[in-house]
Amino acid sequence: MPKSIPTSAKTTLTQPALPVETITLDVTGMKCAGCVGVVERQLSSNPGVSKACVNLVTGVAVVEYQAGEVEPTVLAELLTSKGFPSQPRLPETEKGTKSQDRLTPAQRHEQEARAYRQQLAIAAVLIVFSTLGHIGHWFHGPMLPVLSTLWFHWALATLALLLPGRSIIVEGGRGLWHGAPNMNTLIGLGAVTAYTTSCVALLFPNLGWECFFDEPVMLLGFILLGRTLEQGARYQATADFESLLSLQPQVARLIGTLDSKEGDQAGIEIPVEQVRVGEWLRILPGEKVPVDGEVITGLSSIDESMLTGESLPVLKQPGDMVTGGTLNQSGVLVVKATRTGKETTLAQIVALVEEAQTR
Repeated sequence: MPKSIPTSAKTTLTQPALPVETITLDVTGMKCAGCVGVVERQLSSNPGVSKACVNLVTGVAVVEYQAGEVEPTVLAELLTSKGFPSQPRLPETEKGTKSQDRLTPAQRHEQEARAYRQQLAIAAVLIVFSTLGHIGHWFHGPMLPVLSTLWFHWALATLALLLPGRSIIVEGGRGLWHGAPNMNTLIGLGAVTAYTTSCVALLFPNLGWECFFDEPVMLLGFILLGRTLEQGARYQATADFESLLSLQPQVARLIGTLDSKEGDQAGIEIPVEQVRVGEWLRILPGEKVPVDGEVITGLSSIDESMLTGESLPVLKQPGDMVTGGTLNQSGVLVVKATRTGKETTLAQIVALVEEAQTR
């Protein structure tokens, strides 16, 4: 009879480790390094998330997680509930079908910059009126009858809190409510405290307190000036990055390998993502080179300024290498694909830029 295996002799089978995937989230609402820490802690606390890296300037969070353990949409909803509206960044293959109802990062930054400019314009008008009310004090001249009264400055401070400062106070209060105070919390506390103290001093003059109605107006105005400039820089950086992505061709013209030397094949257009190493592609004058490859037949000049910065085109002939994203200018080329997808030179440049943005 076969002997039974003792329990102590049984081997424990270990399950294979799940593959690690990476998702990029576009995160808004971050104003300082404290916000970055809060977002990273919220992401890292989820089971299955192995690493989270957040960049304040670009508003991007890169999350490494175990496949099947975490849903990117769940992470985005979690950050949104904590006061940081987020959405997963779509891969290039899905942007064409879903871009109509979602803003690109550059469009989002431009929208935020426009809102800041509008708030800054209102704050600037309030600062001008507040300054006019003190000209008499500075130059020891006559006081303006209306602009120098405390009730007028109370009105200016009230408008500053309700109009340009409203979003700052609300976001600061939301962060405090969720146990994650940020820069908006400090600004809001300072502005509201100065306003509240001044209101008490105005209503109860017997206390002998000073009124500080000018401080909320000036504070919110200069904060909005800095954020407007910062948001403009973010928009420019994001727009430059999207212009780099636009250099990637979307389609390639695939031909057969037997008769390709005749150069008379029309070929069939396929998405660049479906091109395989070793396949032959036909590139007409004025088209971008879809992938990195080797010239099989044809003679043409290639504009490589996007890669090298050199304005003069480079002559390409059989045996020369071409880079995806460069522009074919004069002749028809037949190219054999040598590197596709994430292995192309342009894709590696994009990956390096994305990695640098998250540091």
